[in-house]
Amino acid sequence: MPFSAEVLSTAAVVAAAIVFIALERRFPYDRGQAFFREGFWTDLALYTLVQSYILGLLIAAFIGWLDRLTDPSHPGWLSGWPLWAQVLFFLVTHDLYIYWFHRLQHRSPWLWRIHEAHHSGTSVDWLSGSRSHPFEILINQTIEFAPIVLLGAAPVVATIKVTIDAIWGMYIHSNIGVRSGRLQYVLNGPEMHRWHHAAELAPGDNFATKLAVWDWIFGTAHRPSIAGARPRGYGLAGAVSFPGGYLAQLVRAFRA
Repeated sequence: MPFSAEVLSTAAVVAAAIVFIALERRFPYDRGQAFFREGFWTDLALYTLVQSYILGLLIAAFIGWLDRLTDPSHPGWLSGWPLWAQVLFFLVTHDLYIYWFHRLQHRSPWLWRIHEAHHSGTSVDWLSGSRSHPFEILINQTIEFAPIVLLGAAPVVATIKVTIDAIWGMYIHSNIGVRSGRLQYVLNGPEMHRWHHAAELAPGDNFATKLAVWDWIFGTAHRPSIAGARPRGYGLAGAVSFPGGYLAQLVRAFRA
């Protein structure tokens, strides 16, 4: 029996995680960073496994309801496109949306509340990208996957997209001392994204996720030219005290 797309997706994400862990051990950017750093088990068990699973069910149920509600009016504009073109279309358009929404989160006090948790970690590694408030996930992934259904794309497009999202998210947050040269003008990587998490740069630059070109086009790229320049630390700027527990981190967004 051939493996389903979902099984292959899970296998690809797990394999990528193992590769990134190995590369972090062999070619670390921050050599003193512990593997089981503060918040590791919260990020792995509660954010990555439990929260992702529950939110995946909720988002799928909502999009399924929306699909049934609007079925007679579906334009099916993309149904005749080749699979690679459908995937590329949603990768580029959603990445542009994420750039602007991410940038707005750092400018708006209200949206910052549901993004603050993502920046609360004092270490940046393959796992730290999973720390995101559920409201942030609900907004972004609904906007990401609803058009795939409503525009008539092949069902496997969503699976391919979520696989790329997960792997790329681990990559840009990874503690790997990679230098991507001119490629960093096009594709985002840890070289620039770790500066986005640098405490001294808050409210931040380098808002791009997959395509670094957005930061260069819209003037938010931060790539120090001084040899040896390194972030002085990661996390929230100033003396901000952020709770360590999962529930406390979620509730913090609703503080008075």
